[in-house]
Amino acid sequence: MFLIGFLIFGTVMFADLSYSISAGRDKTLAGRAARVENLLHTTYDPASPHGLHEFNEFVAATPEGNFIRVFDGNGVQIYPADKAIARDFPWPRWMIDARTESFKVTYRNRSYRVLSKSISSGGEAFRVLVGGQLEDNRVILDRFLTALFWATPALLILSSLFGYFLSRRALNPMTRLISSARSITIGNLSRRLPIANTRDELQLLAETCNDMLARLETAVNQITRFTADASHELRHPISYIYTLSEYAMRRPEIDEESADSFAEIAREAAEATRLLEDMLALARADAGHVEVTFEQVDLLEIFWSSALKSQSLANAKEQTMEIQTDRKDPVWVYGDASSLRRLFLILSDNAIKYTPDEGRIVMSLWVSGTKAYVSLKDTGIGIPAEALPEIFRRFYRVDNAHTSAEGTGLGLAIAKWISDIHGAEITVDSAVGTGSTFQLTFSIVS
Repeated sequence: MFLIGFLIFGTVMFADLSYSISAGRDKTLAGRAARVENLLHTTYDPASPHGLHEFNEFVAATPEGNFIRVFDGNGVQIYPADKAIARDFPWPRWMIDARTESFKVTYRNRSYRVLSKSISSGGEAFRVLVGGQLEDNRVILDRFLTALFWATPALLILSSLFGYFLSRRALNPMTRLISSARSITIGNLSRRLPIANTRDELQLLAETCNDMLARLETAVNQITRFTADASHELRHPISYIYTLSEYAMRRPEIDEESADSFAEIAREAAEATRLLEDMLALARADAGHVEVTFEQVDLLEIFWSSALKSQSLANAKEQTMEIQTDRKDPVWVYGDASSLRRLFLILSDNAIKYTPDEGRIVMSLWVSGTKAYVSLKDTGIGIPAEALPEIFRRFYRVDNAHTSAEGTGLGLAIAKWISDIHGAEITVDSAVGTGSTFQLTFSIVS
C-alpha cells in the first residue's frame, strides 16, 4: 500500500513539476515578448526601423536572444537586421492578424518553445516571435525521474523495515497473551493472562479471558471436588459389598451357583474399587492435592522391583517376559519412588492384559548420555494409528480392546500424569496385530 501510494504521489508530483516548468517557460517567453512590445512602443521609428539600438542591447543581454524575431505587417523581418542569424531555425508559419499562439519545434535534436504574438504600435501591426530551448526542462524532469526511480526501492525497504518494527511492537502484547494462554492447562487454571494498561481491545480481551478462566476454574474445582468426594464415599459401600460376598462364599452350606454369583460380585466390586482409586488419584492430581515426595531415587532398583512383580503376572498367563538391562550401577533420577513404580506397573499390566497367552513381553532399561530410557515392548493386539493420539485421554478405550480385556480406561491417563510430573517423555509405537512399544525418557541427575 505504501508503494502504491508513493507511486501515485510520484506521478502527481512529476505531472505538477512538468506543468510548472512548462508554465514557467511560457511565462518567460511572454515576458520577453512584452519587453519587445514595450520597445516598439517607445523607440520604433518607421523612417529608420533598423536603428533601434535599445532593441539590440536587449537582444544581446537576453539569453537565447538570437531566437527573437519581429516582422511588420507586410511580413518583412525588421529585427534583427541580420537575417542570417538562426536562419535555419524552423520558425512556425504565422499570419499578421492571428491570435497569440505557442508552438513546439525541434532544432538540431533539441526541443524549443516558440511564442507567436500579434502587436499593434503606432497604428501598425507587428508579429513578434520569441523562442526558447526546453533542454533545461528535460534535464530537470530526467533528474526527478532518476531520483524517483532510486528513491522508490530505498523508501520501500525503509518503510518495510519500519513497518515490521512497528508491527512487532504492536503484536508483542498479543504474542505474550498467546504464550500465556498456551501455558494454562487443566492443572494450573489459577494462572491468569497478563493485563497491560493499554486501554484498547487487547486489554479488554485479556480481561475477558481472565473472567472466563475464573469461571472455568470454579467449574473444574466443583467437578473435581465432586469426583473426589463421590469416589471417597463410594469406597465404603463397595468395600462392604466385597466383604459380604467374600464372607458368603466361605459359608459351607452355600450351593455352587450362589458361590459363583458371589464370586462375580466380588470381582466386580474389586474392579469398581480400582476404578474409584484411579478416579480419586486423578481428582487429587487435578486439585493439586497429591502427596508426592521428590528426591533422588535409583531408577534401576525401581525398574527391577516392578519388572519382577510383572513377570510373575505374565507367567500366570503363560507369557514370556524378558527383563533386559546392562546397568549395574544406580541410575539416579529426581522423582517419587512409589509413583514411578506405579507408572511401570501400569505399562506392564497394560502389556500383559492385551497380549494373548504365550505372547512375549520385553521390558528394558538403558542409559545414553544424560538420559535414561525404559521400554516395554509386547506382541499384543496393537493399537490402530488413528487411536494413538487419544490413548492417554481419560476413559478412552480402543474399540478392539473391549473384546480383549477389561479395564477402566484410566491407567494410561495416570501413566501420562506421572510421567509429566517427573518431566519424563512417554511415547508409543504400535501396529495392529503386531504389538506395541511404550518408551519413557528420563533425565539423569548428575
